[in-house]
Amino acid sequence: MVNNMVKLSPEVKEVIQKQKPLPIATADSNGKPNVIFVGMWKFIDDETIMIVDNFFKKTADNFKANPKLSLVAYDAESKKSYQVKGSVDYLEKGERYDEAKNLAESKKLPGKAVVIFHVEEVYDAIYGPSAGEKIA
Repeated sequence: MVNNMVKLSPEVKEVIQKQKPLPIATADSNGKPNVIFVGMWKFIDDETIMIVDNFFKKTADNFKANPKLSLVAYDAESKKSYQVKGSVDYLEKGERYDEAKNLAESKKLPGKAVVIFHVEEVYDAIYGPSAGEKIA
């Protein structure tokens, strides 16, 4: 199901970790884009990010119709920015769902579903001559 997963380097993970909230982009089956901020997420490993769906509307519909995601993160201190693209599993049951729901409920949020984001591509997103270059 998931092809071509790539590992996030420690440097890329650090920049993503500092981005709060984290902007994620999706598109519907016709390609209409949608961008939201998420605040409840964590790294599962170097290839996978868990995102908790508390209030997704268009985003949840988009994941069901077109299971792709892109995120961008910027660190003003290091002057580094990365765009990460990949595919998702949108789950409303199972072990990862239970973990996400427990996390959400601990913050008094609903935890409707969990998004398992499988990293497939990483790009340099900082301004300058290497902007847009694929790095993983």
